[in-house]
Formats: sequence, structure tokens, C-alpha cells
Amino acid sequence: MAMNVEIISKEIIKPSSPTPHHLRKFKLSFIDQLAPLFHFPIIWFYDSKKFVDVEPFERSRLLKESLAETLTHFYPLAGTLINEEFSINCNDKGVDYIQARVLCKLSQAIHNPNGNDLIQLLPFEPDNSCNDFGKEVLLAVQYNIFECGGVAIGVCISHKLADGISFVNFVNAWAGTCRGESEVISPIFDAHIHFPPRDITAFKPNEGYISKEKIVTRRFVFNKSSIAALRREASAAFGPEDRVASRVEVVSAFIWMRIMVMARTRTTKPKQVAAVLAVNLRERMVPQLPEHSFGNLARSAIAAETPVEMEKDYHFLVRQLRKAILEINAEYLKKLQDGPVGDLYFLGKKDKQFQNGEIESCKFSSWCRFPVYEVDFGMGKPSWVCCPGICCKNTVVMMSTKDGDGIETWVNMKEEDMAMFENDQELLSYPS
Repeated sequence: MAMNVEIISKEIIKPSSPTPHHLRKFKLSFIDQLAPLFHFPIIWFYDSKKFVDVEPFERSRLLKESLAETLTHFYPLAGTLINEEFSINCNDKGVDYIQARVLCKLSQAIHNPNGNDLIQLLPFEPDNSCNDFGKEVLLAVQYNIFECGGVAIGVCISHKLADGISFVNFVNAWAGTCRGESEVISPIFDAHIHFPPRDITAFKPNEGYISKEKIVTRRFVFNKSSIAALRREASAAFGPEDRVASRVEVVSAFIWMRIMVMARTRTTKPKQVAAVLAVNLRERMVPQLPEHSFGNLARSAIAAETPVEMEKDYHFLVRQLRKAILEINAEYLKKLQDGPVGDLYFLGKKDKQFQNGEIESCKFSSWCRFPVYEVDFGMGKPSWVCCPGICCKNTVVMMSTKDGDGIETWVNMKEEDMAMFENDQELLSYPS
């Protein structure tokens, strides 16, 4: 069903208290500098049966007030990026807050959802946000009211400033403030201390990530039984002393394999299809960093050296993924912190290979352990959470299903590639 969304109002929400002068200049970390220019989009859906005591426009007022209060703690999100200095001017410019009416019921919107239709519930189309560094929006919100009284809160946050954990921590802090919690965990802004900014003028992090072609989004759901079947297949990759393959490992390897097969059927065939997985650094640092450390504190594990003849060997691919993830260890982090040459040289070399078509990447970001279903604005836990519309081709975002047993994968591809991918019968034998 096609959704019709009408914009009711637009306004700017500023921090409820001005940012102190000594905090006005916020330094980006080295990893922030390398982050590509796109936005993470998430939509939280809330059934009206859980909050009949407050009408939607009153709820919007509470959301705006609590957002203003939350921005005093997450003050960089209300600022302006400064390109030349790789920093943020924390000038309390504010964030966009849009209110919209959706001309259907919430149940109709989430029944057999289409990723490209759901984008209307976001404050802007994510692919239209990939503009010049200095003009980029850092944070924007859209509050959507359905005919039944249910609501959807769509939020876009800049990857230049935050990774997935930082994003969800911010929204949970906002939700806690909205429902009247007296103690909400404040962020720790020290990423630039652990990873000081560096000269990266020779490296262009956006090239090879942002696509100017039409990208479409599709959802593939792997339920508990499908994941169990993939785990049984993957078990041949490991010995009895190894841990069982994780949900993320088996689903990522399976999608990687099907993308390889799809890529070989095209007229332009890459030499390799690399799997690129985002790995959380907080738990790998020595000592570990708190989960509420804010910024881009993730690096990419790359499984790239896959021979063509092995592309259909599922066990081999699962093993390659685990090996790549394990290489993001304390030794790797020390090298990353001590000097920029090696990491930048590797990234620059791979970037050129991506650009000239020698290597094609499929990028995976797992949000399965993030508390997205804990986001309660006083309307109860969300009925559903989704992540539609990222402007990077061959990008897969994984989120746990509401019951916690399955995985919803949001796959973003070029339109012509998706036409082949979503008709892959081997692919469709596992997810719904």
C-alpha cells in the first residue's frame, strides 16, 4: 500500500541551555574524519493502544521539550561542521523537527513494508543528504501521526559524528528524559583523545561508499529456524573447541555468498567481492571504553582475499569472516593509535581498487545487540523498528527482530542489481 504523508509543520529545536564557551569547539577524532558522508536512518513505531492517555500533539510537545533538554548533553549534534578544521562549532544552531500526518493506519504501514515507501517517514531522503561536508545536517527528526493515533518517530543522524551505538544511546537518553527519568546517562566525548585527528588530505573517505545511482532497499527476515539451519551448515568450518557461529556471522556470510553469485552474472564482473564488517572498538580497547563513549568508535574488518572458486563454499566464507573480525584486536588498535601511515595506505589502496572495479564491497553493520526496542518515550516499547534507505550500494544493516531470536536485514543495492538479487531462489530459500 502506498503511503501518503503530509507535512504539518517544521521548526528548529535548540538546546534548552546554551553550550558553555569552553565547549564550543568540538574536535572530531581520526575515525570520525574517515567516516563516509551519509546518515543513519531509523524509524520507531508506537501503537496507540499503549498510550491512549495522551493525545498525539501533546506527545509532540513533550518530545520537543525533552529533545531540547537532551541536546544540552549531546551539544555537538546541535552545532555546525567546520570543514577546514575537522571540528564542530557547537553554536546551538539546533536540529530540524518536522511534524507530519500519515493518511493510513499504522498497521497498514508496517504490513509487508517497502523500504522506499518508509523513507517518507524520515525527515529527509538519506541519499539527498550526501552533500558537501560543511553543509551537512547533523541530526533531524520527523514525528508522524497515523489516522489510528499511532505514531512513528523517524530520526537521521550524521555518520560523520556518530556510529550506531552512539545513535541509539542518544535516542534512548532522549526517550528517558521524555518519560521523566531523573537520571539519564550522559555521553563521554573523548574519542579525539584516543584517536587524535590527523592529516588525511590524500585520502577521500566518501569515494567508493556513496553512490550517485538509484539505490533501493529491501527487507529480508531470517527467523530462528532459518538461522539454526545456517548454523548447522557453518558448523563444518570450526572444530569442537571453537565457539558456535554467531547469528551475525552466518547471516552475513550467506548474504555475502549470494552477492558474489549475483556479481558474477553481470557483464561487469569484479575480480573480488570483499565483505566489510563494522566492528565495535569500545570492548576491544585496553582498558575497555564505556558503551556511552560517543563518536565513531568502530573500524572495518575486511575479508577480501577470497578465491573465485571458493565463493560458493559457505563454510570457508564463515571462517573468513570470523578471522577478519578477530584481527581487530589490541595489537591492531595500538597500530591505529600510534601512527596513520599503515592504515591510510591500506585504505587508500583498497579505495582505488573499489573505484576502478577490481574489488566490489558488501558492507555489513550489525545492530543486533543495540537496545533499539528499549526506546520508550512514555508510549511503551516500540511495536517495530526499521532502518530503511541508506545511500550506499551493497550495504546491509542487521537488526534483531522484536522477539530477539531472528534478524531483519535491510539490503541496499543498485536498482538493477536488486532485481537479480531478490529473485535469487537460493537466497529466498532461507529468509522471508
